[in-house]
Amino acid sequence: QDGCRNRCTFCIVTVARGDERSRTIDEVVAEVAALHAEGYQEAVLTGVHLGGYGSDLGADLTQLVVALLERTAMPRLRLSSLEPFDLQPDFFALWGQSGGRLLPHLHLPAQSGSEAILRRMARRNRVAGFEDLVAAARERIPGLVVTTDLMVGFPGEGEAEFGQTLAFARRVRFAHMHVFPYSPREGTAAARFGEHVPEEERKRRVRALVALDAEIGAEVRRSFLGGTRPVLWEDRAAGRAGSQAAWWSGLTDNYLRVVAPAGAGVDLHNRIIPTRLVALEGDAIIGETDPL
Repeated sequence: QDGCRNRCTFCIVTVARGDERSRTIDEVVAEVAALHAEGYQEAVLTGVHLGGYGSDLGADLTQLVVALLERTAMPRLRLSSLEPFDLQPDFFALWGQSGGRLLPHLHLPAQSGSEAILRRMARRNRVAGFEDLVAAARERIPGLVVTTDLMVGFPGEGEAEFGQTLAFARRVRFAHMHVFPYSPREGTAAARFGEHVPEEERKRRVRALVALDAEIGAEVRRSFLGGTRPVLWEDRAAGRAGSQAAWWSGLTDNYLRVVAPAGAGVDLHNRIIPTRLVALEGDAIIGETDPL
């Protein structure tokens, strides 16, 4: 899927990419089936405006997901960034119908936790609606992890508006926030706005939100310790001092980074293995697998 019909005032993508254009359901199904036949264990659906998939075809994202579940055997299907205003609570019923193949991770860009700033951005999401949507998703999808994008220093964002974003992030409890400072893009409406925030203040707000991200992210990861989740193992990881084992790095179904030791000669690459989550080390969780 390429292009976007939204007109957020900070974004030049709509000019650079044009309106939405989607590959057909049959094309996507064929590619995912071919990837699975080659040995891939996970496919990620992505696009400039993924939630707008099919608007040019008389189809929608739900139809695409259902087709992939019914017509492919790919073990893991992940959705990339989805605009919250494209989703309705009934969309989350798909997870219960997927037999665990549709992964419990949603990346929902909020951009701000201030109603005034969202209006200046010409965003279609609102704070209360976003929080209600996340609550509905968490109710329907066990083990769900939610991540987001947040912009700071948008023109007109004062201390009060930034404080609202901090409070919003604390309420929603994102596992990770991609935080970035506003920067003007020639040709966008926001570049012509007044009340621009000084660069040093934008950097300060980034640091504050990144610190909050580290705090909340660690709390979210700790909440999964003691449980077991399927991990798709990717590559060798750095070893640990005093450990003779080979260490591997992979991702849980709900997008948490895990590292774990394996016996000598054990190759975990591209295998999905139930893994006990036992400790937190930085941004990663230490895992344990049964002997293989």
